[in-house]
Amino acid sequence: MLRRRAMMRRPIARVGAAVVGTAVVVGTAGAVHHRQQKKYAQQDAAAQAQYDQAYQQGAADAQAQQYAAPPVQYAAPVQQAPAPDMMAQLQQLAQLHESGALNDEEFAAAKQKLLAG
Repeated sequence: MLRRRAMMRRPIARVGAAVVGTAVVVGTAGAVHHRQQKKYAQQDAAAQAQYDQAYQQGAADAQAQQYAAPPVQYAAPVQQAPAPDMMAQLQQLAQLHESGALNDEEFAAAKQKLLAG
């Protein structure tokens, strides 16, 4: 009978050790899980802070552009034809008339057109 009681105690002891071992494993796994979750939470917070900073910088840039003066656009300079020298043109007409290239009527018409325009 003594032997029987000793045998009966062994399985109980083994079961007890298994329960204790399981508790240690579960406790360690829980601690590791907790540390891992804490690490992920810190990484998420850092990423969120970076995103927020970039978003705020973009918003500030957009606001600065909104209130900035629009770029000045200058019109291309208009190139004017050189002002005709009326005296030079009249002298040229006179030379053409004197050389016989223009008759009196053509000279008078060209002169009138030059003085009117």
